[in-house]
Amino acid sequence: MVDGLLMVCFFVFSMIMIVPVVIMVATSLKTMGDIYQKTYLFFPKVLHFENYIDAWNSADWMRILYNTFFITGTTVVVSLIINSIAGYAFSRLHFRFRDTLFFISLVGLMIPPQATLVPVFLILKNFPLVNGNNILGQGGTGFLNTYFGVMAPYLAGSFGVFLFRQFFLNFPQSLDDAAKIDGLSRMGAFVRIYVPLSKPVFVSLICLKAASTWNEYTWPLVITTTKEMYTAQVALVLFKSDTVILWNQLMASTCFIVLPLVVLFVFAQRAFVEGIVTTGMKG
Repeated sequence: MVDGLLMVCFFVFSMIMIVPVVIMVATSLKTMGDIYQKTYLFFPKVLHFENYIDAWNSADWMRILYNTFFITGTTVVVSLIINSIAGYAFSRLHFRFRDTLFFISLVGLMIPPQATLVPVFLILKNFPLVNGNNILGQGGTGFLNTYFGVMAPYLAGSFGVFLFRQFFLNFPQSLDDAAKIDGLSRMGAFVRIYVPLSKPVFVSLICLKAASTWNEYTWPLVITTTKEMYTAQVALVLFKSDTVILWNQLMASTCFIVLPLVVLFVFAQRAFVEGIVTTGMKG
């Protein structure tokens, strides 16, 4: 009885989550007349797939998607390296002030990104000896309108460190002892033992980091000033003018922007769920 009730609740909640997606797809296939008519039309009588062609031709989407894929991919790879090594150190190594340093790293989870937006912007803009800046960080643009400037705030993160630390705590101490007997160094044990056994947590962080970086809007909007550096979310403003918003083209663009994340989650779903479930079982 309880299981059946839970299934019904999950089904209802799933339908509620799907409704906005259905509306997005339906709107992308409408004309502007269909959208602005007095009576709301859920599905158009005629499907206008040319909206996707018009949306694609309205901007340099090849450049925009290249920027987004490059920034997201690089951020994910660097984050995996930094967070996994840090999580390994905080979970398997014993050194002075380890727990204190880990607690300090978790402070990052308590600070909203809006609070650090202006300081991070000023640091990157006034970075010494970059793009015309002198030794005092003056006279140039620093890391404005650069890939590194867009990626910098996301290359590491407290949540990733926490995720790896909790996962690595699940391994028994005997695994470290066996690696030491076999003559492996700490880094050797990490690369040859822990990394191959940690696929679920790696996949989990890939999904979470890719989604957050891909969907980020505020920071790329602040750090970039030219259309050549637009990411996918920032490029959506191209469909808005002073007089009208082209909702059908906007929704069409949103559909092919969302598609890569949907594909990623479909293929990584099982490992993603396993990584989230097993993280935090110990510690």
